[in-house]
Amino acid sequence: MAGVNIESGSRGGRRSIDSQINMVPMIDLLLVTISFLLLTAVWTHTPRLEANAQVPGKSAEPPCATEPLGCPSERVLHVDMRAPDHFALDWKEGTTVVRSSSVPRNALARSGDAARALPLAEALRAEWAAQGMHKTGADGAFDHAVLHTDNSARYAEIVAVLDAIGSVKRPFMSIGTSTGTSTGTSTGTNARARDVPAFNVALAEN
Repeated sequence: MAGVNIESGSRGGRRSIDSQINMVPMIDLLLVTISFLLLTAVWTHTPRLEANAQVPGKSAEPPCATEPLGCPSERVLHVDMRAPDHFALDWKEGTTVVRSSSVPRNALARSGDAARALPLAEALRAEWAAQGMHKTGADGAFDHAVLHTDNSARYAEIVAVLDAIGSVKRPFMSIGTSTGTSTGTSTGTNARARDVPAFNVALAEN
């Protein structure tokens, strides 16, 4: 049992007397108090109300720009390369298939994997021209493509399909800054269009 010795002193030549104080109840009370404080600490976050200074109005950021697959109502192109003889191209809005097509896979040699994706690139450009939603240079959002593959697919084939998806281009307005003239110094902004990939690509989980 835990205890504390208290010296009573040696006044008058008397011998010291040892007294024991039981510390177990004090330790138990301390542990219960600490446990109670730890358990109730999270309750202080309950009455808080999250608020910000944003007011209703037009947002400068494109809608659903931070979502990996865009808005739920937008069309997403699913490129399935798991079949050995063809590529499956499916446009979906959520779980609803809007349009389906397929592109045959040519039986090429292993050294010609890059050429295998050429018919796929042409089909992807035609599909995006018909079903793509973000085509103007002033549109800051992009169409989304999801690549479906299996574990047995070779790295060269996956890269070839990604290159085919990336070959679909669209104009995009980039804002630059111009400074300096022959007679003085001026600062301004100018916008110019450049071709960028039309799809943001994500890999599907098996």
